[in-house]
Amino acid sequence: QVQIAESGGGLVQPGGSLMLSCAASGRFSFYAMGWHRQAPGKQRELVASIVNGGSTFYADSVKGRFTISRDNAKITVYLQMNNLTPEDTGVYYCNLGERSSFYVPSTNWGQGTQVTVSS
Repeated sequence: QVQIAESGGGLVQPGGSLMLSCAASGRFSFYAMGWHRQAPGKQRELVASIVNGGSTFYADSVKGRFTISRDNAKITVYLQMNNLTPEDTGVYYCNLGERSSFYVPSTNWGQGTQVTVSS
């Protein structure tokens, strides 16, 4: 059974930084992983993803500010978020994908971690 646990969310002022972590277990380490977020009243959206070979994807809204990385040995993916704005506020979810060479979200979601950007 796949288990996913996110951590690292919190309250931060505009312009600040946070690093989110997502630890997965119960599955091989080489699957693509992704971070999604859901703001109040909005649909969940893909923020960033990373495949086994290290290639990454970023939503236009976070390019140049967010960095996704992974540690296959720990089956962990990270999301470094810099220069945060109030529009980044939401619940951030991690997903362990269905494939290794490209990211396709699976039904394996974490419980989410709240990120609030406010002064």
